[in-house]
Amino acid sequence: MTRPDPADAKRFVRTEDVAAMAPPRSVSGPLVWIKENLFSGPVNTAFTIVVAWFLFWVLPPIFDYMIGDAVWQGTDGSACREDVTGREVGACWAFVWDRINYFIYGSYPADLRWRPNLFFLALAIGIVWMLWLDAPRRGLGAIYFFIVVPLLSYWLLAGFPAIGLQNVPTGLWGGILVTIVVSAVGIVVSLPFGVLLALGRRSRMPIVRLVCVIIIEFTRGVPLITVLFMANTMLPLFLAEGMTVDRLVRPLIGVAFFASAYMAEVIRGGLQAIPKGQYEGAMSLGLSYPKMMYFIILPQALRIVIPGIVNTFIGLFKDTTLVSIVGIFDLIRTIESARVDPNWAAPSVNYSGYAFAAIFYFLCCWGMSWYSQSVERRLAASEKR
Repeated sequence: MTRPDPADAKRFVRTEDVAAMAPPRSVSGPLVWIKENLFSGPVNTAFTIVVAWFLFWVLPPIFDYMIGDAVWQGTDGSACREDVTGREVGACWAFVWDRINYFIYGSYPADLRWRPNLFFLALAIGIVWMLWLDAPRRGLGAIYFFIVVPLLSYWLLAGFPAIGLQNVPTGLWGGILVTIVVSAVGIVVSLPFGVLLALGRRSRMPIVRLVCVIIIEFTRGVPLITVLFMANTMLPLFLAEGMTVDRLVRPLIGVAFFASAYMAEVIRGGLQAIPKGQYEGAMSLGLSYPKMMYFIILPQALRIVIPGIVNTFIGLFKDTTLVSIVGIFDLIRTIESARVDPNWAAPSVNYSGYAFAAIFYFLCCWGMSWYSQSVERRLAASEKR
């Protein structure tokens, strides 16, 4: 083995000063973001140009219809007719504002609408309590949301004569009130029952596993419309003579049943993603099966499937419009009923009502999606290095 020549080593040692290098180019700011995200390559640039052209083509007419040419005030349809106003007329928001109470409460008695308002407030408190990750006493919040709110809502909306609350038939409910009730019942019921069905499907007891599989696959094998018709038409046939179920409760049962089956499959996916070592580690600590699931397995499984859970909630919220086919006056049905009013006979009235429904559904679904993304980012922060 030959030793290195010291003269060769000196050639790698710098003997003179080096001029300072230029400062690095900006790595942040709006121009850098635009270059990296919109014009980072030929394909990305082409897509950016196409989308920009599409937005330039679509957005101005929508803006003109929704805001620029819209009619904001009026007492009848003449305010939204071009032959009367002498100008191009966009959305007739005067019609929406005039019927806003009907869109929210349906035919619920006007002097008792403080009860739906109190229901909205109680539900909002429960939602904020459950969704606020740093909220105090979240266990108490779960009891409030899953037990207190349903009972309080039923007494408020349907009435409870023993404490002086007059009965209000469900046939008078409608609009956003029914949409919120149907979606809230589906969401509140589907999550716990979905967890139970998912655990039952993975149970080692054959009878429990078979029953859960039949319930899940049978429900997922038919569309929601079929479930609603079954609940509305077939359910009374299985009851004893003289017994009946309220016309709104039937679709509520069908929606909750349908959503629970889909939620079970979402949660089962999360359970299957948990490594076997987590089960073995929990069992090595001597935890019982309920404690192992509650403290170790389910928190990880639910975190994994947050996008799927929120996706199920959003789909359920939109599917609530299907209850109109069994005679329930949800938001879409109330809009269709209101737009045939001869007092508001104008071409833009129809589109204005549906535009209002589109905005309502978009805000609700976007809010759920935004919250799920924020929760994902927060829970994933611990995994970043």
